Amino acid sequence: MTASLQDRLRTGPPGTVLQHEEIPGFGTVTVRVLDPDGDLETVHRWVSQPRARFWGLAQLPAGELRDLYAYVDGLETHHAFLVCRDDVPFALLQTYAPEHDPVGECYDPRPGDVGLHFFLGERVGTREVQWAVLVRTLVAFVLGAPAARRIVVEPDVGNERAAAMLEGLGFELGPEITMPDKTARLAFLDSERAKSLTDAVCRVLEVPVDH
Repeated sequence: MTASLQDRLRTGPPGTVLQHEEIPGFGTVTVRVLDPDGDLETVHRWVSQPRARFWGLAQLPAGELRDLYAYVDGLETHHAFLVCRDDVPFALLQTYAPEHDPVGECYDPRPGDVGLHFFLGERVGTREVQWAVLVRTLVAFVLGAPAARRIVVEPDVGNERAAAMLEGLGFELGPEITMPDKTARLAFLDSERAKSLTDAVCRVLEVPVDH
């Protein structure tokens, strides 16, 4: 991996734990690199659910899904991870360099931009707590890389629930863009906005605010 990508996109061998945090009252939250073989059953079950239709993988048989994530595992520009509670996966996370993705042809990527996809696979805790944990984890993981400065997401415009959720979380909504497989809505979360967001999350989880 080139130095610039390595400083912006965190990754490692399949199964490697890259982030670890004890959250009082919730448990141990980890982010580990997705294993295309060992995690296949879990991921295939998640993406096959009707509510995962916007993820775009529901039509893939298990073998093809495994091959897809094995391919992703070999890239320097795109990575996949599982977020776990006490070693049990509950969310799927993918990061990428926008300038090496079709989305980069639809807007002007800034240095430090990190593309993000995430999917809540399992319900854990109350709705408020599960999203607080997930947001805290994603922001710390993505923007914790030395050269990462801004999170970029591009949900399908038909996924109105996702757009409303992102706006409620503090993302700045951007323009609609036309991609090869969908019409999407850009949204951005820079380091300054992320600081206010994580402060609010800390209050939900009743953990100290770290400044």
